[in-house]
Amino acid sequence: MQLIITGKNMNVGDRTEKYVRQKLERLDRHLHEPVEAHVELATENTKNANQRQVVQVTLQRNGTIIRAEERSADLRAAVDAVVDKLDKQVRRYKDKQVRKRRAPVGLGEAAVAQEQETEPEPLIVRTKKFKTAPMSAQEAVEQMELLGHSFYLFLNEATGELNVVYRRDDGNYGVLEPQLD
Repeated sequence: MQLIITGKNMNVGDRTEKYVRQKLERLDRHLHEPVEAHVELATENTKNANQRQVVQVTLQRNGTIIRAEERSADLRAAVDAVVDKLDKQVRRYKDKQVRKRRAPVGLGEAAVAQEQETEPEPLIVRTKKFKTAPMSAQEAVEQMELLGHSFYLFLNEATGELNVVYRRDDGNYGVLEPQLD
């Protein structure tokens, strides 16, 4: 795992960097291919002292992005919480990939949609910019869920146009396809 650790409003010491590396090595058991991990450690001036230490981790692997963020009064507690959250997301992503390969032709999308309806909805924390490759609407839904957003802008591989996939209030998904007249 290629690890990039940065500090925002704080200096990242050797002990902290070693602790973060040690904790993120736990994810290597699920990720068998090269992964780039960006870790941002920050101290924010908030009214709530229990949310001053912020740890944000973004994993990138073959165009797939998995992101998690945690806040705590203690930096180490925030690192532990974010690694636990990432571990769950990575296992869920790997399980979906395995199920998708095993699903009979034509039933794969229905099985994935049914699984997504039963999963708890993540909270949206903030928006991020990133590059994207052409993908199907179903792949865009997966990316949206991995990022924890309620919408996702993607380049539709079928039409070559920018589309938006979004989560509806009823738990289903919608796709916005702009028409230029």
